[in-house]
Amino acid sequence: MNVLQLKKLTKKYGEFAAVDQLTLAVQEGEIFGLLGANGAGKSTTINMIASLIPITKGEIELLGKNIAKNGKFAKSNIGIVPQELAIYEDMTAYENVRFFAGLYGLRGPELKRRAEEALAFTGLSDKHRSYPRDFSGGMKRRLNIACAIAHRPKLIIMDEPTVGIDPHSRNYILNSVRKLNEMGSTIIYTSHYMEEVEELCTRIAILDHGKVIAEGTKAQLKSIITDQKEIRIDVRSATGLDTRKLSEIAGVRTVTVNDEQNSVSISTDAEVNILNRIIQGLMAADIEIRSVEESQPSLETVFLTLTGRSLRDS
Repeated sequence: MNVLQLKKLTKKYGEFAAVDQLTLAVQEGEIFGLLGANGAGKSTTINMIASLIPITKGEIELLGKNIAKNGKFAKSNIGIVPQELAIYEDMTAYENVRFFAGLYGLRGPELKRRAEEALAFTGLSDKHRSYPRDFSGGMKRRLNIACAIAHRPKLIIMDEPTVGIDPHSRNYILNSVRKLNEMGSTIIYTSHYMEEVEELCTRIAILDHGKVIAEGTKAQLKSIITDQKEIRIDVRSATGLDTRKLSEIAGVRTVTVNDEQNSVSISTDAEVNILNRIIQGLMAADIEIRSVEESQPSLETVFLTLTGRSLRDS
């Protein structure tokens, strides 16, 4: 089931189309990566989904309902973790979460319970009465998340949730994203840290000039720029290795032996998994294996190839 569906979504500022007939679907249970360099239309798309700016043309459906016609329903089922911190420094952590949860209609004992649960989930229960002005950057980010999830939205949009924080807080937030997903939330995740997207996301869309230029799983995106993968095997000695039998394995494209480095480099079709057969072939030839490294292009390479721009430096 599609939790979110964008249908020819367009946002124009005069003649300039910041988002240009964008069609996209996010399925239930996904951690969906939305990537784009600055100016690609990513933030504009998020703001339209969150009903923060009006749509020029097109439709947005949340759980099958048009958000323009079902604003209250959309508001109660979307949680936004903005890139810019949306917390009040002069209110305690609990007061912040209670305030934002109250905007979604929670009241009384249920509001209190949900606020306490959100603080516990983000590891801030002991900061219940503390003020964000005394928090570290990582703690503020976690409070930002608590404010967005207390009403238990079906869809959570996380826009650069780990910007400018320490490694410990970053790992805490990444683990929180996984837990939220395991608990049933569908998540749209944006980041300039490609390794986070590699680690978390089940499917990814790359935006450029307001349009989706590539979409799919990590493997599908990588296959766009290459249909092969590389295997490097370091051995005790590669001298005298007969490569013909390795070359005869279905899916192997090339076999190169480097006697000086005592290594064997093998190119194979990307979609096949024949590493075990290659290792068996080397063992049959009495070649002692010391290490094996299998590689494909990184998402960073895919992004740079498709857009001509580095994500992190843009």
